[in-house]
Amino acid sequence: MLYYKRLKDLRNDKDMTQEQIAKLLGTAREQYNKYERGVQEIPFHHVITLAKFYDVNIDYIAELSNTPKK
Repeated sequence: MLYYKRLKDLRNDKDMTQEQIAKLLGTAREQYNKYERGVQEIPFHHVITLAKFYDVNIDYIAELSNTPKK
């Protein structure tokens, strides 16, 4: 699984829409959609925001760990 798949899984686990997550990040839904599809790399500051929001560590989002928390 690639990191962008994990973004989608985390969002779906919270029953959130792409629009809601895009608003959290201060970006457009179309832009966030590109992150989830792996078309464009997600900026690191967005990864930090999502890690805090989902209460997971950054390694989990980046697929460097399968453990969501330390």
